Amino acid sequence: MTANTAATTSFSLWQRPTLFNLGEIYATPGAMAFLQENDLTPYEFLHRHHTGDWGDLDPEDVEANRAALHYGSRLLSSYEISNQKLWIITEADRSTTTVLLPEEY
Repeated sequence: MTANTAATTSFSLWQRPTLFNLGEIYATPGAMAFLQENDLTPYEFLHRHHTGDWGDLDPEDVEANRAALHYGSRLLSSYEISNQKLWIITEADRSTTTVLLPEEY
């Protein structure tokens, strides 16, 4: 990937429309420590979640998220980073979104 392609890809990521309200955003200490250890911030993952890029979910969970957008259920994203999963969960009432590790659920 060239620098130009990377810049275009990064730009297009931020141009996708958001699909729902995130509400108040929280992150667990474990998730923040993990992201910091990997020189990452939660912002890219929150934006992916917010725009419907659910990450590494099986087809049934992707379909559940599609239905949740319509019916107002909980939304889940899962991103694989360095053999560790990072979850983002938005509650059904869209009041809160939490960034966490699965073992913190």
